[in-house]
Amino acid sequence: MAGMADRTTAVVWDRALLDYDMGDHPLNPVRVELTMALARELGVLSRPGVEMITPRPADEADLTRIHRPDYLDAVRLAPSDPFFRGWGLNTEDNPVFDGMHEASARICGASIAAAEAVWHGTATRAVNVSGGLHHAMASRAAGFCVYNDPAVAIARLLDQGAQRVAYVDVDVHHGDGVQAAFYDDPRVLTISLHETPLALFPGTGFADETGGRDAAGTAVNVPLPPGTSDAAWLRAFHAVVPSVLRAFGPEIIFSQCGADAHRLDPLADLSLSVDGQRAAYIAMRALADELCDGRWVAMGGGGYALVEVVPRAWTHLLAVATGAPLDPSVAVPPAWRTFAAERCPRSVVPTVMTDGTEPVVEAWQPGTTPDAVDKAILATRMAVFPLHGLDPHDPRD
Repeated sequence: MAGMADRTTAVVWDRALLDYDMGDHPLNPVRVELTMALARELGVLSRPGVEMITPRPADEADLTRIHRPDYLDAVRLAPSDPFFRGWGLNTEDNPVFDGMHEASARICGASIAAAEAVWHGTATRAVNVSGGLHHAMASRAAGFCVYNDPAVAIARLLDQGAQRVAYVDVDVHHGDGVQAAFYDDPRVLTISLHETPLALFPGTGFADETGGRDAAGTAVNVPLPPGTSDAAWLRAFHAVVPSVLRAFGPEIIFSQCGADAHRLDPLADLSLSVDGQRAAYIAMRALADELCDGRWVAMGGGGYALVEVVPRAWTHLLAVATGAPLDPSVAVPPAWRTFAAERCPRSVVPTVMTDGTEPVVEAWQPGTTPDAVDKAILATRMAVFPLHGLDPHDPRD
């Protein structure tokens, strides 16, 4: 790696990233458009040290590090065949659309650009809010995801010599595609906090999924009960994530920051606020600062409250990545409110960057909070901590 830049941040952006558009579908690219517009209105993108990067699409060599060549052929072919079936394509979750391969490859290219900017030291941190398509498998589209940009970007760094890459996924859904891609690779630690697979797609991400034979402990899953709110979610995060990251010793941290754990999200049942999500971003940045000289690559992900939640959450993410976190009480600019109302006429447009909560970080103590979240924490610690030489019952670990 080259020498680190002085706290600079690469923000990867091109309006062509909005071409990943499945039509009348929950994953509407307007959420990304509104995020970038809100960040721009609040001055986040014009802060000192912010470099805007225009990405190129990932090429065949990049994509086939994760995806099978015949799957790429299917992605190219599917939009021209109205009767196409197979590979997880042309389904309700993953409808085909014109230019699907090119749009998907461009999102992968954006995450590669973010990863390389940090790995080669031209930036300390990088953000691609259009990315985070973590469900795509080697030969199957799934969960609104055609190509798996986090996995493709991580694979690029492995090819360039990375030996310890950590991936932290706070989307409400399990980061199954990234876990599957590296389940047998001891160089990649995948951590996912998500709603229990007993209640939500994709049905994986149990605590006992801990990595393959030669990579034991490198998959970490914290499945949380429906209704988990800020304080309990943050308790779970801090009871698991810092200890495992410290034991692993990453050279770089990737974060998938899906905003769908919010209480207003229509597709899931966790109960975080924007303020709780902001606290998670601050915690991940702090861990990157502590463990790997600040090297942090953040991506978007899920999030289907298109106006009410996602733009505010990811604008907070961009602010945390580019410098000082935004004051939660700051007003949403009137110009953005007008723009959002025009783009999504039936939505409730927020007026402030907060949900009016002050998230409390509760310290985990074994046996003192015998609720469903505490049981989930202990199950994860029991499954994974011994594999890292940690004591699952010691709150200091």
